[in-house]
Amino acid sequence: MLRYVINRVKSSIVVLLMVSVITFFVLMIVPGDPAQLILGTDATPEMIADLHRAMGLDKPVYQQYFSWLVNLAKLDMGTSYVYGKSVTSLIVNALPVTLSIAVYAMAVAAIFAFAAGIIAAVKKDKFADYFSRSIMQLGSAIPSFWIGMVFIVFFGLRMKIFPVSGFVPISSGFLGFIKSITLPAVVLAIGETGMLLRIVRSSMLDSLKQDYMDMAKIKGLGAGKIYFKYALRGALIAPVTIMGMQFAKLAGGTVVV
Repeated sequence: MLRYVINRVKSSIVVLLMVSVITFFVLMIVPGDPAQLILGTDATPEMIADLHRAMGLDKPVYQQYFSWLVNLAKLDMGTSYVYGKSVTSLIVNALPVTLSIAVYAMAVAAIFAFAAGIIAAVKKDKFADYFSRSIMQLGSAIPSFWIGMVFIVFFGLRMKIFPVSGFVPISSGFLGFIKSITLPAVVLAIGETGMLLRIVRSSMLDSLKQDYMDMAKIKGLGAGKIYFKYALRGALIAPVTIMGMQFAKLAGGTVVV
């Protein structure tokens, strides 16, 4: 097990390095001069050259990459020329909001996906199954930004249940904290529930076909014990894997909902 973990860590490091190299050099070939963009069209060649030296853009590309990589290892991501602040501090300040919304959204998606997926599998080809699959496809098809606008207008502006902007830290009150992130979290959860529901349903159906399920029924075990203790336990691997991927996507991409 330890050897497997070590090998996975090694391969992850290699993948991250390859991604960093590709990303860095793709940005290098994108048209445009960063110094020119920062200084504006009125900048003189001397001003642009000075900023090139200050930013290290006058060095060879490979030196720029290694300098960037060393600074990244020290969590020094430079200064944002838009906000005039350290990029690291901007990320640290935004991280609690991002993680709060991502965790909340993933929890909501998991609750609804597992509940609906289990029911759909148990009631296969019946009304509950068709209804769950219809909701799944509808939720996956509607763009999140449109759902977000509908939620803002209905729950925020008309009913005034939830705030439409701003973030309340948990230290200022749990209820205010939950209300401030509910709308974006639910909107994100709707988009993730469809795929997770499909995986839960498929995994449950596969689990229900196993021989040990027939043995459990022969022993006369109750339906709840059969479905939740045996079938669900055997069906967890794929949904949990998908949940990990979905959470990574939410944590890395939850910027604007």
